[in-house]
Amino acid sequence: MQTIPRSSSSLLRARCVRTFFSSAARSQAVPAEKPPHPKEFKIYRWNPDEPATAPKLQSYTIDLNQCGPMVLDALIKIKNEVDPTLTFRRSCREGICGSCAMNINGQNTLACLCRIDRAPKDTKIYPLPHMYIVKDLVPDLTYFYKQYKSIEPFLQNDNPPEKGEYIQSQEDRKKLDGMYECILCACCSTSCPSYWWNQDEYLGPATLMQAYRWIADSRDTYSAHRKEQLQNSMSVYRCHTIFNCSRTCPKGLNPAQAIAKIKMELAAD
Repeated sequence: MQTIPRSSSSLLRARCVRTFFSSAARSQAVPAEKPPHPKEFKIYRWNPDEPATAPKLQSYTIDLNQCGPMVLDALIKIKNEVDPTLTFRRSCREGICGSCAMNINGQNTLACLCRIDRAPKDTKIYPLPHMYIVKDLVPDLTYFYKQYKSIEPFLQNDNPPEKGEYIQSQEDRKKLDGMYECILCACCSTSCPSYWWNQDEYLGPATLMQAYRWIADSRDTYSAHRKEQLQNSMSVYRCHTIFNCSRTCPKGLNPAQAIAKIKMELAAD
């Protein structure tokens, strides 16, 4: 059997190594850049410092291939690179805080959970409807939170356990599913025509769902007091089961169902 000299063997190994690295380099070559994918966003603008100027839709065009997939990514890109005066709320970017609630193409939703439509038509963005506007896409939620405060959204029990935590069965705990997840983004309430017309007295879907969340909580002993506060013609009964609230909820919750259960319990008292 013929043997390969040591020097020839080393040379062969070196050539193999060079061939391997050159092949790897070719396989890791930088791909060609994607062609621009322009997308037009028409965004509601209003500046309280210029009261004589009427609200308007301002157009911005960005390249979707240089932007993240969500509407919030587009808004951040516009604010950072195009127009720093654009004003909107945002925080977690994960559908947890509810800050970036707005009306996108006619639907109340969270900008961080709404994917950009890559079709050539423009995307229209407004603040939550039928609310006073602080600036641009920022609604004034002061009265919304006052209504939430009015239902006393905290555990009330005059007989706390002597030791440890409040005990609750798994069955009672399951009754709270679909209600405790609410992030108070106000998408449901601001989609409700009854809330548009009567928000000075009608509590609205978000607040009523949280009211029932405490009525249904087996650890809370103030259910009778809570229901008594709602026993009038406006707080609950302005709901006409239009179901806009359940259709628009970005968390997939069902405020209309909670309101129906409140009505059943009030009727039974």
